[in-house]
Amino acid sequence: MSTTDHAADVERSHSIELTIGGMTCASCAARIEKKLNKLDGVSATVNYATEKAKVTYPDSVDQDELIATVAATGYSATAPAAPDDGGHEESGSTESSSAEADEAAALKTRLLVSLMLTVPVVVLSMIPPLQFTNWQWLALTLASPVVVWGALPFHRAAWANARHGAATMDTLISLGVGAAYLWSLWALFFGQAGLPGMRMSFSLLSDSASAGEHVYLEVASAVTVFILAGRYFEARAKTRSGSALRALLDMGAKEVAVLRDGTETLLPTSQLVVGDVFVVRPGEKIATDGVVTDGTSAVDASMLTGEPVPVEVRPGDHVTGATMNVGGRLLVRANRIGADTQLAQMARLVEDAQNGKASVQRLADRVSAVFVPIVIALSVATLAAWLATGHSATSAFTAAVAVLIIACPCALGLATPTALLVGTGRGAQLGILIKGPQVLESTRRVDTIVLDKTGTVTTGKMSMISVHPASGESSAEVLALAGSVENASQHPIGRAIAAAAAPEDGSSRPVVDGFDNHDGHGVSGIVTDHAVLVGRLKWLTEEWSLSVPPMLADAAEHAEAQGQTPVWVAWDGQVRGVIVVADTVKATSAEAISEFRELGLRPFLVTGDNRRAAHAVAARIGIDASDVIAEVLPADKVTAVKDLQAQGRTVAMVGDGINDAAALVQSDLGIAMGTGTDIAIEASDLTLVRGDLRAAAEAIRLSRATLKTIKGNLFWAFAYNVAALPLAALGLLNPLIAGAAMAFSSIFVVTNSLRLRRFSLKR
Repeated sequence: MSTTDHAADVERSHSIELTIGGMTCASCAARIEKKLNKLDGVSATVNYATEKAKVTYPDSVDQDELIATVAATGYSATAPAAPDDGGHEESGSTESSSAEADEAAALKTRLLVSLMLTVPVVVLSMIPPLQFTNWQWLALTLASPVVVWGALPFHRAAWANARHGAATMDTLISLGVGAAYLWSLWALFFGQAGLPGMRMSFSLLSDSASAGEHVYLEVASAVTVFILAGRYFEARAKTRSGSALRALLDMGAKEVAVLRDGTETLLPTSQLVVGDVFVVRPGEKIATDGVVTDGTSAVDASMLTGEPVPVEVRPGDHVTGATMNVGGRLLVRANRIGADTQLAQMARLVEDAQNGKASVQRLADRVSAVFVPIVIALSVATLAAWLATGHSATSAFTAAVAVLIIACPCALGLATPTALLVGTGRGAQLGILIKGPQVLESTRRVDTIVLDKTGTVTTGKMSMISVHPASGESSAEVLALAGSVENASQHPIGRAIAAAAAPEDGSSRPVVDGFDNHDGHGVSGIVTDHAVLVGRLKWLTEEWSLSVPPMLADAAEHAEAQGQTPVWVAWDGQVRGVIVVADTVKATSAEAISEFRELGLRPFLVTGDNRRAAHAVAARIGIDASDVIAEVLPADKVTAVKDLQAQGRTVAMVGDGINDAAALVQSDLGIAMGTGTDIAIEASDLTLVRGDLRAAAEAIRLSRATLKTIKGNLFWAFAYNVAALPLAALGLLNPLIAGAAMAFSSIFVVTNSLRLRRFSLKR
């Protein structure tokens, strides 16, 4: 094939993201992926956690064929909704969110109704003194809706899997529940269990003489309730899976004042077209990406860049949609709209990173691929063996049912949700929010932690560090005059100086006359008969021809070497001092770095700041200079994480800004500071309510402890089943005792999970 032909083939390939319905475990995703990849020229990745399939396909395959292939596998697939004229896809995102919320709500209703019906069934079945005359018929009345309606999702999934020659945990649940229920019906209608005055008693052995006197309605009901509980908690976590994308799309301006024929017209942003000139007043969001045509102002881009200092803009400068105008009135000509804007591109970054992250297959699903078929085969073999050795059909069926019931994965269904609930509940008390079970596997393997600088390692707010007066001047006077002028400014640096200069006794400041903002260079005004200038050095020396005392120049140079910002103060024609401001490092950041190292993590610092400022901060908190990644854009943060992952590292990312969202999702473990933006919080796996970076180390410790508990639960859940299976197959376990043993394994799992309540902070 020639290079030209190859290029043509590449050009003829297409990509689509299908929404998959009907998956109940990770093995479902694997089966769909396998089927899609069998199509000629198709490359597919199916993510169970996000219920999405990302498919690359050639011209010879169309979307309908892809959807049909998924349907033939036993699941549903839908193509994404077409964007509207403005390039927005919010409606599709909203519909997806609504569907996820409806699924969780439906499961909750099914769980609560089933629970209310099951409790009296279990109480009556397990406590003989409460078994009044004909109690068994009341138990049947209460249990039937649970088995038929409550367990319907499992029956449906089992049937769908059976039609395609597959078996999952749903198959075992459906068989176990169905066998226990059908056996109970047989015992009630054709055996002795339906007679008035019937009492159930416990027996360790499978007694064929009394086999027809036992019903297993409590087993069928309890298994249904326990598994429904696990599915509900899982579905509730999934409703948040798309929140990061929805939040990104929602943060843009909804309306815009467009200038048409010299008149301002208020329109929805979706009606903007390239070339439109629109008005942005102070305090308003910029509607879309464009170029300033008139006006000067400061634009707060922290929601996108994470950096605290607004950027000064004037005619000819580019501005980004969703950033905030904090200064004067601007006229902006739109040059990118809808899907072409930087905000939409960041949304795509988050989506791509989310869909590219390998889904964590839960341990129960991994084992079930082998465990379920073995249990079914063992149950059938038990039935055949008992019949072949001359035993009655009643005895044979009793032993076979005992095999299914003792293996029914009630404890497996509880293993993850109970540990997760206790672990997350304890985490919430400690200010640590864990979003779901898929998060935990990564915490065990994490060996690298990437820290955003602004708002994570530092406070994210400018504050005054020091005042350096010229010879013969006082620090108090330099700060007082500068603070009086800056008090009229809205710039973060100005506000930091004004706050530091505020009189401690609460008295009023000197009045400022003739205040003027000089387009990002500085401010000026008359204070107590002094003509005061506060701003950049270049502005003072070039526009005002002022000379700089060497002592102040040395102080400013030293501040810049530390990554700090010097602000020059002059009055009455002379430079009188330098005020140093900086985004200060949090007091606990250095201690947090030490704790990360104790956990076996190598810390990296990533920031959009210049290298000198980044290295200065890294030196203060104990991060090696070689582990500093500076001067990066939002997309570069994703690249930095990918580069570390390409080196074989398992990466945790800690951030707080919208610019961190894509990197948080791309990382193996995303940790958001709760003091940051909603977008970062939604995109993360773990959220720290406190702004203390040490909480990140505690979050990893808690997550690892929770994962360890889940693994212990799964081990013991399987151990109970595996140890009891031979006993059940040999007829040494009555199905009722099998149900009791199953219940005991569940109690053990819950008790083991409750130990997480004792998790405590190191300090």
